Amino acid sequence: MPATSRTWTAVPQSAADAANQKALAASQQADAANQTAQGASTHVDQLNGTVSGLDQYKQVNTLEIPFKGGQPLLSKDAKSQLDELAANLTGRQGYIIEISAHAPATGSAGIQNSERLAESVKRYLVTEHQIPVFRMHAVAMGNAVEQANATDENGKPVRVKTSSVSIRLMENSLAAQGTTPPHGVASSNGAERP
Repeated sequence: MPATSRTWTAVPQSAADAANQKALAASQQADAANQTAQGASTHVDQLNGTVSGLDQYKQVNTLEIPFKGGQPLLSKDAKSQLDELAANLTGRQGYIIEISAHAPATGSAGIQNSERLAESVKRYLVTEHQIPVFRMHAVAMGNAVEQANATDENGKPVRVKTSSVSIRLMENSLAAQGTTPPHGVASSNGAERP
């Protein structure tokens, strides 16, 4: 009989050890699952940040291209400015070029004139520098100013007096991460970026 009583004690102890090992393994699995869930949560937060930044652009540079007599002919100086802009974009991604053209004529004549000016800038950037068309967005403003409710000292709406094209280089904040800024591109306040 003494041998039997030892077996009874050994069986409950081995069952308790096995249960303890199973509980320990379950705890380790729960810890691993918790770490996986935390990793997934962090990844989802990063994806949310990426998605929110997809449509976030900041202004990097501005140019003002004047046109004499409203003719859509680019001057040597205007071409030089556009050449410099395009040279800084070589190999870059995540940018758009906003083009707004102005002409002093009123109504549809002003809009048509400003449209021709914008097209001359776009054509030059495409043909001379292979800037993709999808990167350029143009609007013909005619004689309207871009600031809403702009009035002169007498309270009359301010109108454009000369023909010109305003160009804004906009850079996507996500695309800019991990890339260096275009060398020599001036910021909107005119200071050159390193």
